[in-house]
Amino acid sequence: MSSSKDYLEFVLEQLSELSDITYRAMMGEYIIYYQGRVIGGIYDDRFLVKNTKKARALMPDAPLEIPYEGAKGMLLVEDIENKAFLKELFETMVDELPLPKKKRK
Repeated sequence: MSSSKDYLEFVLEQLSELSDITYRAMMGEYIIYYQGRVIGGIYDDRFLVKNTKKARALMPDAPLEIPYEGAKGMLLVEDIENKAFLKELFETMVDELPLPKKKRK
């Protein structure tokens, strides 16, 4: 099952208090970027973020879910309607995530 464009638009609206949010469609799902870093994605209409130490501290009871077969577990964001929480989550997590690798020419 792939994610709906409507759910993507809902998530993007919830993240509207953050600048520098981008996304990329990939095989029916959506990868979410913050400040150029992969922070999570939308998989089967579930909003998942990378399983980082700071994300776990903010969401200690969040279930670990597999976005697709063969992938590492990610944390399910259940408090998706709380824009202030999402802003805090992303701003807290971003320093733990690697910058994208430069593409070779």
